Amino acid sequence: MRSTWSRGQLGSLALLLIAALLILRPWEGGDGRAEGPASAEAFVARVVDGDTIEARIGKRLEDVRYIGVDTPETVKPDTPVQCFGPRASSFNHALVERRRVRLVFGVERHDVYGRLLAYVYLGHRFVNAMLVRRGLARSLTIPPNNRFAPLFRKLELRAARVGRGLWGTCPP
Repeated sequence: MRSTWSRGQLGSLALLLIAALLILRPWEGGDGRAEGPASAEAFVARVVDGDTIEARIGKRLEDVRYIGVDTPETVKPDTPVQCFGPRASSFNHALVERRRVRLVFGVERHDVYGRLLAYVYLGHRFVNAMLVRRGLARSLTIPPNNRFAPLFRKLELRAARVGRGLWGTCPP
């Protein structure tokens, strides 16, 4: 049986499919709604604590909360400094403060406090994962931002198994 499509029609169809893929970007996850770029380069102006930074994105200064991780508190109002909180905060300061990072946004862009939600990369290093792997943070899954939840849970279980960081020091 002979196809009824001409070469020109197949070429046009191929271009249309490529354009649709570039517009929809299904590999980035999310719900298809356009909310600006999926990532941004930023300069870390200040580290707030172990899982929050203040970053300059273009001309805007944004509070950025790391997705998928929760470090012990050090600056939360009406909350005492928690076990291993200063260590997590110190590590985050040493790692990213006054440096350029790449922020990769989740499906949900902001939390209830108005902070930008992001996975943070310093070069090829995945900061969120580093915190969990070193026992400086627990995994914290809040859908729909759960892209790396299985990775964070696996890293958390490994750190806990060997008593790394807060797992070997802090009461449960």
